[in-house]
Formats: sequence, C-alpha cells, structure tokens
Amino acid sequence: MQKFKILLCTSVLALGAGVGAAQAAKLTLYCSAQEDWCQLMARSFEKESGIKVNMTRKSSGETFAQIKAEAANPKGDVWWGGTGDPHLQAAEEGLTQEYLSPMRDQLQPWAIAQAESAGNRTIGIYSGALGYGYNTELLAANNLPEPKCWKDLLKPEYKGHVQMANPNSSGTAYTTLATMMQLFGEEGGFEFMKGLHANINQYTKSGSAPIKAAARGETTIGIVFMHDAVKQAVKGFPIKVVAPCEGTGYDIGSMSIIAGARNLDEAKAFYDWALTPEAQSLALQVNAFQVPSNVNSPTSDKAPDLASIKLIDYDFKTYGSSATRKRLLKRWDEEVSTLPQ
Repeated sequence: MQKFKILLCTSVLALGAGVGAAQAAKLTLYCSAQEDWCQLMARSFEKESGIKVNMTRKSSGETFAQIKAEAANPKGDVWWGGTGDPHLQAAEEGLTQEYLSPMRDQLQPWAIAQAESAGNRTIGIYSGALGYGYNTELLAANNLPEPKCWKDLLKPEYKGHVQMANPNSSGTAYTTLATMMQLFGEEGGFEFMKGLHANINQYTKSGSAPIKAAARGETTIGIVFMHDAVKQAVKGFPIKVVAPCEGTGYDIGSMSIIAGARNLDEAKAFYDWALTPEAQSLALQVNAFQVPSNVNSPTSDKAPDLASIKLIDYDFKTYGSSATRKRLLKRWDEEVSTLPQ
C-alpha cells in the first residue's frame, strides 16, 4: 500500500501542475462486477485519491459492446471486473491499451499470464469457477432429484426449472458456452446447449441474475459462477452450490484501460490501486467470494476452494479471441436460441 501511496502522490502532483487541474481529477469507470462491489470500489477510490469517479455498471458483454461502439470517441477510462474473455477480445481488437503496473510483482501467476496473453492490455484481478446453485426448498417441493452434474440439467424433469443468462450480454453465460465446447467438443457442446435450452425458463441479461432468482424462489436452478451462489447462501437463502461432476470452466476477472482514455493518469492511478491488497479486500465487505489476484489479499473462508474443484484447462487464448467468440455466439443465436421450449 505504501508503494501505491507514493505513486498516487506523484500522480496527483503531476495533475496539479497544470491550469484547470481540478477539473482534470476525474475518472470514468465502467464496472462489470456486482453493483454493490462496483459502488464500493468507486467510492473507496474517491476517498483514497480525491479523484471524482463517474461509475457505470453493466454486464461484461454489454460493456464490451459499449466500448466498441465508442471506439472512435472513447468516453470511458477504465473497465474493471467482469469475465476475462471479453477483456481479451477488446485487447485483440485494440480497444484497450498496454499498461505495466508497478503492482505486478504482487500478483498471482494466473493474473500475469492473463496480462501476457493480451499484450499487457488487461490483467487478472480475481478468479472463480463456474457451476450452478439450486433452491433446496423448491427442489423438494417439486420432488426433483438432486443435480450433481452438467448433464443432469438436461433431464426432462427439470423442464422450466433452469435459468441462465444470454451469452451475448453476459460473460458468465459465454464462459458456460465455452466450457461446454471444451468439455464435450464443439458438436457435443452444442448438443448440450440445445438440450439445456429445452429446460430453460428464461435467459437473463446479467450473469448473476439466475441465482438471485433462485434465491427469491422464482426458479429452481441458476447457472452462475459458484461464488455468486455462495453469496446468496451466506445471505440465508436456501441455496446449495454445485461443482459439476464432469469438471467445469473458470474465469479470470479482468481490468483494462480503455484505448484513448481521456483521463489516462487517473486511469493508471485507479489501476494500481485496484491491484493493492487493501482495494481487493473490499470484496469481503460485499460478500464477493472470488479469489483475489494479489497474493497478499485475504480470501474468505466461504469462498469456493478452487484446488478442490475439478477444473478444465480452460483455453483463454482461443475462447477469448474475437473470431471464436463471434462464431460461437452466431451459432448459438442461430441453432439454440431459436429452438422452441
């Protein structure tokens, strides 16, 4: 933290050197994590730095689309949070810019690997495994068997009981799509998605929405990152978290500086601060149970233990590429979403 404070002081002094610096001390933050976490990050950075933050929260897919639409006239400075695949695609398309933070020496190897695979145009800030959660009371009320595997969700008795997000808008749902391709092969993966579609009651915009709906009793099963299901269980809802038996994908939540950022010094200051243990530990205040990227950041004892989960060797380079992402989403739109339910 001392290193960050020195860097921040240098940054603020540089900002103060010019006329009208007071107006320059601002930051436009695009956030793709949960709303309460986004708000806490924005307000905490304001308090720490004195830099005014204008924060907008949207899902990963929506934020990627917005940054792409604004490429000729960028309005955002930093994109924080959300699944890594769209961050990698943004890097590939030149929508984000290279930055080497002095905080890198404190980060987990997987966070650095994420950065290096994208030409240092993004970096890992947290990690979490994909799975699902179910409402134990609804499961019992509907006399449904306990699901333990991905393929259990294809059983006809779960028709109308499963919810997931739309992979076009949600990074979580795109990770689900990419995971099935890697577990079952592309043809087998699409057969899985077609079978799952028959049991889906709604495709939501946000990746965490399905488990929130399960917590409220509006659906029985929600496909989400396991840490999102844990959050609902910790709140006291009757949610059981499942790590599917076949194995599962995982995500490296990421952060990127937007190419052409109007407030570049402030963007770098936020970027460095967001990699500190103090900033990453804010997650615990809002029950965000991802594994943080700074090796000195505390992890909740309620967070899913990645070491005990059967994780696939997720191919971030392939499934984070622009061509693969576009092709898979197009095929999902044409072959899965149009099927009757």
